[in-house]
Amino acid sequence: MLDALKKWWLFDSELEQASPDNPHGPLVESQKRNAIPLLTLAFGWGFLITGLIVGGALGNGLPMADVIKASFLGNLVNFVIGACVGYIGYRTACNSGLLYRYTYGTMGSRAPALLIAALTIGWQGIIVGAFGFAWAQTFDSATFYVVAIFGGLLFTATTYRGVAGMEKVSIPATIILILVGIYAGYMNVNAAGGWNDFLALSETSATKSPLTMVQAINLVIGSWIVGAIVMPEYTRFAKKAWVAIAIPFVALIIAQWFLQIIGAMGGIVSGTYDFTTYMMAQGALIGGIGLIAMSFALWTTGDANLYLPAVQTSSTFKRPTKAMTVICGVLGTILGLGIYQSFIAWIDLLASIAPPIAGPLLIDYYLINKQKYNSGFEHISKWNPAAFLAYAIGAGSSFLAPDWIAKALVGLVVSMIAYVALHYLFSLFGSTKKPQSMS
Repeated sequence: MLDALKKWWLFDSELEQASPDNPHGPLVESQKRNAIPLLTLAFGWGFLITGLIVGGALGNGLPMADVIKASFLGNLVNFVIGACVGYIGYRTACNSGLLYRYTYGTMGSRAPALLIAALTIGWQGIIVGAFGFAWAQTFDSATFYVVAIFGGLLFTATTYRGVAGMEKVSIPATIILILVGIYAGYMNVNAAGGWNDFLALSETSATKSPLTMVQAINLVIGSWIVGAIVMPEYTRFAKKAWVAIAIPFVALIIAQWFLQIIGAMGGIVSGTYDFTTYMMAQGALIGGIGLIAMSFALWTTGDANLYLPAVQTSSTFKRPTKAMTVICGVLGTILGLGIYQSFIAWIDLLASIAPPIAGPLLIDYYLINKQKYNSGFEHISKWNPAAFLAYAIGAGSSFLAPDWIAKALVGLVVSMIAYVALHYLFSLFGSTKKPQSMS
């Protein structure tokens, strides 16, 4: 037993690189995945309950027409960022932890990788808590804790099988989620008395917790910005460029936009973003279908979110992916018993500190290295101070952003500008990393 546990924990470079999910080097062609399973996985990942929660907040702060606009614009920003970062993952076949080696240095890359791992473990905790709440409809019962822990273990067990196991869950879940989402939207419009009455009701609902358009857009960006900057974890599996771009499109422009609108409709008419709550009021059959759909949504999202920190920590600490999946899954499950209640504050923090991580990478790949990274890390410096300073400046600037612009955009753009200036300034003194331009 002890020998088996030791073998499970010890890192085997050849075994890990031969696995379908190899986090320790670029994927080879045989490790790439087909388009349909990847896109259904993207939809399941995008069908994140945070979309419902954000939609509910938007519905209580803006008229429906403005909800649609703010949701689209926020998701569009995240899509553009996700597509730009995801394309790098496709071209290099590397996950984001490996890509940060080019930008932050071989040793320096551990800092952004671990920061993202911590943020995504936090997201995993939110999904675990949401799973428990969907079944218990309260945080103050034994049912919540039992179901939340079961959900955390379920997500861990599925993700333990890697991307192949996640795809098996995502395909049937996609069909169920689309049908139930459409029905939930229809039910709320019908309950309001029709579309015109629904729009009139949305004007009244918008006064509950008023939002400016910028606040609403920032809320949408913050809810998915971490997902946008870790797109390489999934786009590295794409065989074609269009699939790499379609993955963030499906997750954000289709799934999240759709879900935020459904959440807003529920908040306006039924008083709650959670469609399981108002579908349960329709009777056992409809309520059961809603609960099953929500469970599938959380299952696919929980799997996708857990996969992210498992890959990051496996790459950083050179440990087996399966072992890190268990560790991250247990941490996320523990967090899930309390972090869900602080969801909005968590989003606001993410909108400040997450986007600047990707700024130096985008500049380094597209501008400095002209879309060419070599396939090895032998000649990369251990640390790149320009990238760290650029991140710090970008993250700090987001807290000083004026009210008329989304703080997530400020942090990202400032980190990109700062990296350009610092890279060329440091290069004058020979204290920045060597460019990696090589086909």
